[in-house]
Amino acid sequence: MHIVYIHQYYCNPGMAGGIRSYEQARRLVARGHTVDVITTDITGTNPKLGWRRTEDDGVRVHWFSIPYNNSMSYARRIRAFFQFMAVATAKAASLRADLVFATSTPLTVAVPGVLAAKVRRVPFVFEVRDLWPEVPIEMGALRNPLARRAAGALATFAYRNAKEVVALSPGMAAGVRKRRPATRTTVIPNAADMEMFAVADEKVAEFRSRHEWLGDRPLIVYTGALGAVNGVDYLVRAAKRMRDIDPEIRVLIVGHGKEWEPTKRLAADLGLLGDTVRMWEKVPKSELPVIVGAATMSTSFVRPIRALWENSANKFFDALAAGRPIAINYGGWQAELLDETGAGLVLDPTDTDAAGDQFARYCRDESWLAQARIAAHKLAVEQFSRDLLFDQFAAVLDRAATTAGRGA
Repeated sequence: MHIVYIHQYYCNPGMAGGIRSYEQARRLVARGHTVDVITTDITGTNPKLGWRRTEDDGVRVHWFSIPYNNSMSYARRIRAFFQFMAVATAKAASLRADLVFATSTPLTVAVPGVLAAKVRRVPFVFEVRDLWPEVPIEMGALRNPLARRAAGALATFAYRNAKEVVALSPGMAAGVRKRRPATRTTVIPNAADMEMFAVADEKVAEFRSRHEWLGDRPLIVYTGALGAVNGVDYLVRAAKRMRDIDPEIRVLIVGHGKEWEPTKRLAADLGLLGDTVRMWEKVPKSELPVIVGAATMSTSFVRPIRALWENSANKFFDALAAGRPIAINYGGWQAELLDETGAGLVLDPTDTDAAGDQFARYCRDESWLAQARIAAHKLAVEQFSRDLLFDQFAAVLDRAATTAGRGA
């Protein structure tokens, strides 16, 4: 099968970002499919207009330079979405395909997916990574009634024209079904990359010894975006309480985003920066395993907004892959998993002093840590391994292609 795979922000392991699309695409190629990925070069380092093509493990990747970062204004980001929508539509329609697959965000990627599928008369499958327009509405980013209706209409357009929908969490799937009950929807969350995060003890020990500020001290890490939805200042405020209880605990924040500088200023204002708290710029995905492997505990945060509970953050599954406890400050399906299995902590969404107390307590509880590591590893192996979830993903594409071929 020839698959056109549209993802505006595709990354491979040499880049900083999630690699779900890379992992799925290369596995499709390994099964004998042909895959063309259509994406953007967001770095701005290749300013020439037009497309360039590279290859990732047999996957043909088509790049068009459209600079983007979440420090941009909302209007500038919207402009980037529509720029890609236009060029991706033309590119996707020009490529031979037996199936067109598009993955959000942004929701606008559905347009080139639907149109290319219609031009080629092949099925379209859509993947929902964030529930739009519900999330930006609850965040307060989408206030204009006309814009809200337009976003809702775009979501309905995507779901109505999709042969099947893949949703990254149960809550996202429920949102899709509420808007379009007739479209078959399958939950396939982000995955634990077991092989990538299987880091030798010697490498972890070397990492710790290389950084004098760390040594054998407890380490809490946050890796990923520092955007408006993440609220990583929560960890900094909790670190202030931790220092009062146990000044040896260290916090490492690795990432990038609009809230990077405000978070750094807060850490400095609280007297934590360079001592209790370290902040590193984003690193390629390939460098994360040793960082997470060196952690006593990993973390994932969102602002206290109900719609954000339905996230499927890569950092959650990276912690499981590394066999490390994960602490989160939100409810929903991930909180239920942690409560059921003991693979981590569910923190109060707003009480950072209470969170600091819990971090200080559990980072020194060797019995709890050992049990949580076992539980995290078990979750990774039994429910979230990349190979297991890829089989489910491939089954969706095969079913969409087969039923389309039968005229169903």
